[in-house]
Amino acid sequence: MFNKIYKTIKKYDTIVIARHIGVDPDAMASQLALKETIELTFPKKKVYAVGSGGMKFSYLGKMDKVDELHDFLLIVLDLPDKKRLDFDQLEHAKEIIKIDHHPFIESFGGLEYIDPTATSTCEILMELILNTKLKCNQSITKKLYCGLVSDSNRFLFNNASPRTFSLVSIFLKRYPFLLSDVYNKMYLRPLNEVRLEGYIAEHMNVTEYGVAYIFLTNDTISKFKADSASAGNIINNFNFIDEILVWVMITEDIKNNNVRINIRSRGPEINKIAEKYHGGGHKLASGARVSSFEEAEELVDDLDQASKKYLKRSENNENS
Repeated sequence: MFNKIYKTIKKYDTIVIARHIGVDPDAMASQLALKETIELTFPKKKVYAVGSGGMKFSYLGKMDKVDELHDFLLIVLDLPDKKRLDFDQLEHAKEIIKIDHHPFIESFGGLEYIDPTATSTCEILMELILNTKLKCNQSITKKLYCGLVSDSNRFLFNNASPRTFSLVSIFLKRYPFLLSDVYNKMYLRPLNEVRLEGYIAEHMNVTEYGVAYIFLTNDTISKFKADSASAGNIINNFNFIDEILVWVMITEDIKNNNVRINIRSRGPEINKIAEKYHGGGHKLASGARVSSFEEAEELVDDLDQASKKYLKRSENNENS
């Protein structure tokens, strides 16, 4: 499959690389790394990485603005379903390649490489580069490492496998760099975000079955001089709290006229519930966007029931 992807990339002069709305480091890093490796390998090609950029991840690079295009190759990264595509010219693409590490939801009608066992789309791109004639350098390696580290939460998630560490080892040997160059940019945080995290910790509600959640209105976010993406940026900082199995940040997004929801779990599977509410993701890390806080309350109730069932199964297993 990697060879088929390479041959398809080789035959197109114009290539667009897209991903999901609500950009995160893996999505953006994989886009920019793939763009760079294609340009390095085929200097005459026109390659565009598209979508709404995020100031939080500006250290990775910039998104491209494109006019209406036709007969181009569209490469979709880090996205299992069309409804969350951050690109409005899907129908103009002559051919589509999808590369993703989420559980399969729907086909995009072209070449598809999906590996839910991978930590990240960046990990899959490492394999793509190693198994084809695509070129690499230190800059590309930094981006791929950044996306992989982010989506594995610094290798803390169960999706980090021996293959993951082997790939990282190969790339770091070939294109060495100081790890602090990546970590200093990834984890440097503004003081207002730290203060927002303190507010969330103090005001978070916790249900009987271990679902922690908080509703953050635009007024609250504005008091901390933050934006609607800030809660999502800090959600992984609430890992490993003994009384909490699932934690949810529910944030009013005035700019996009919706409510953003970020969800993480230490056991109950959450991605199917996120899909029910116009979102999706992984079994233990997902997101959604709903139209109101009332709809968000319904999502929390569903998560609470999932957590209740998980606790009951765990109790039965211990007693069996």
